[in-house]
Parts: sequence; structure tokens; C-alpha cells
Amino acid sequence: MIERDVFHIRLKNIELQAERLINPWLRTRPVAIISSSHQNGSIVCLSDEAKEEGLALGMKISVVRKMSQGTQLLPYNHSLYERIHHYAYRSVSLFTPVVEPQGTSEFFLDMNGMRSIRGDIQDTGLSIIDRIRDQTGLSGIVGISANKLVSRIVTSVMTERIHRVKNGGESQFLSPLRPSVLPVVKEDKIHRILNFLWIDHIGQIQSMAMHPDHFRIFFGTHASMLDKQSKGYDLDPVRPVQFEDHVLEQKILPYDTNDMGMLHAIVRDLSDQLAFKLRQRGQLADKVRLEIHYSDGHKRQRMGSFMKIDDMSIMHVCKKLFDSANKRRNRIRAILIDAWAFRPCISQGDLFNERDERITSLSHAVDKIRSKYGVQSLQNADVLQTLIRDKCLSI
Repeated sequence: MIERDVFHIRLKNIELQAERLINPWLRTRPVAIISSSHQNGSIVCLSDEAKEEGLALGMKISVVRKMSQGTQLLPYNHSLYERIHHYAYRSVSLFTPVVEPQGTSEFFLDMNGMRSIRGDIQDTGLSIIDRIRDQTGLSGIVGISANKLVSRIVTSVMTERIHRVKNGGESQFLSPLRPSVLPVVKEDKIHRILNFLWIDHIGQIQSMAMHPDHFRIFFGTHASMLDKQSKGYDLDPVRPVQFEDHVLEQKILPYDTNDMGMLHAIVRDLSDQLAFKLRQRGQLADKVRLEIHYSDGHKRQRMGSFMKIDDMSIMHVCKKLFDSANKRRNRIRAILIDAWAFRPCISQGDLFNERDERITSLSHAVDKIRSKYGVQSLQNADVLQTLIRDKCLSI
């Protein structure tokens, strides 16, 4: 049997590590990285010293200031973390051309066929994290297995610098772990069912799956995926960075919120900006991704497409994707809309009905004003009022 080797590199607490590299004075002090200095902002990363002060991830800034006067509160420095991530990416790319970044702190590496070049696979893993440390000052850990799923779980549960799950040992490795490490369990429905059944380790799921009919009754359409993940089965390949043409709009909120009026206003604002850019290009987008970032670090996303590029059509698609993705009660920290896979927008002439023609004409009229005075110079009155009220837009 051919051994498959997929690495997962995790740079734990990259935000904290980066801040302490820039300012060594912080290395022994309680530190918390915060989403915003607003009282409704929250902690996104914190040091062990801050945990000893009683602080926790997701805690509101208003509570933090009452609990701990000695903790250093640092704003989230996205540009700094992106630069350090870029240096780390260059380091791991020296070992294989097939590298898939995940956020700012994780990388998948396809090392299949590299044993004859690099030698012992675990020595190679240690060489990679040593290289990252030498180039960036960041410490990391390596998980090795036959696939992305298990390698990523390894780095989320193990504490040593490197750990390998041998090919064929995935099910045994996963058996004692909590179900929450499986991606499919992040679905609220699956999480609730597992709690109802008092299932607290993956081995119980593996046993249940031996009775397929009963398993499907409990888990429905998720049964097949839950069965595969519980056994460590994953065929998803490592996907190297594809430098595709993208149009992306995103908003990091001034404070975490679940105020639907404010969130819908932000989605409308982002969709208007996206629609303007697409009309400037004269292109439709066959692929659109709306991604929600929550205050506890979780993300949810939905995919769609833009078949028309007037403001109302784009807004309708984006709002539908947002409402479909936002199924958690946690506060939201950021919203991102990414469009790609473009194709020309060809006018259909007589195929347009009168209403479509009016909407298209209105969008072009709006574009003329925005081209002259800026994208946000012309906005829906309700959206503008909400954004100003909630300090999402400066005037």
C-alpha cells in the first residue's frame, strides 16, 4: 500500500506570537487581542497570563475592564498578521509546491512522493517548523496523516511539536476524541442530536454507524458525512493557491453584534459596492461566496451566483446567502462577499421586460454619480441612517 502524507501546520495564537515578537516587553505579561475598543468589542486571542486573570475568549471589553486592570488590550492588527503569514507561507513552500493556506495561521502540505527526496517524513515535519521559526520567530506544530481531515484534527488536539497518525490508524486515533473535532458536528442539528444521545466520544458514533438504517433515522442527510468523518475518511485534495481574478468586499464591524437591522444594512452596503464594481467590468459572476465571521472564531459560508448586476438583484442574492448562512446565535464580527468565475454581461435587448430596463437604467444613472463622487456617495436612506447610527460609516 502506498503511504500518503498530508501535513497540517498550525501556528497557534499567531496574533499573540506576532505582537510579542514586535514588543518583547509583552512576553511575560497578560495580553488580550480585541476586535474593537468599543464596549461591545470582544477578546479574539489571549495569553495564558490573561487566562489566569479570569479572562476568556469572546468576553466583552466592558467586562474585561472591570475584571482586570493589568491586562494589555491590543487592537486586532490584520495587516501585521497577514505579513507574517506571507513569510510563513514562503518558508513552507520551500518543501513542496502543493501548499494550501487556511486563514492566517494554518497550512496544508501535500508531501506525497517526497520521501525519496526529503527522507524520513517526521524529520521533514520538524525541519519545516524549524524553518518557520528561524524565518519568522513563530512556533508551530505539525500533524501528519493520510488526509487533510485527520491531520488538522491532530494539530487541534495534540500538544507536542509533531504527531503522526499512520495510514490505516485514523479510526483508532479518532475513537477517544470528542465529536466536536469533526467539521460536520458544527452543524447545530447534529450537535443537538449528539447531546441528546449522550454521545461524548467518536467511538460511539463509529459503533452507531454499524447499523446504517438506525443511523440514517437519527442523522438524515448528514449520516453519510458523519460516518465518513468519524472514521477519518477524506478524499479532499490539498488545493494550492490559485491566483484567480476576484472582486471582494468585506466589513469588520466596529463591535460584535447580532442586531439584524445593522447586519442587513451592512450586507446591502457591501452588495451595492460589489454591484458597482461588476458593472464597471461589464461582467457577471458565476461563483459568489458570502462568509460570516463570528465573535467566537467560527465561520459560516454559503455559495451562489450573480445572474444580473443591477443593485436590487445583487442585494437580493447577498441577503439570501447571508440569511441562509447565519444560523448561529453568536455575535458577528465580520462579513465578506467574494465574487469570481466571471463572464461577460451581454445585453439581451428585447428580452428585457420593461421593469428590468428601468432597473438597469437606474443602476447606470447611480454609477455615473458614484464614479464621480465615490462608491458610498449615493446610498439607500435606511441603510445610510443605520450605518451612521451604529458607527459603521463615517461622515
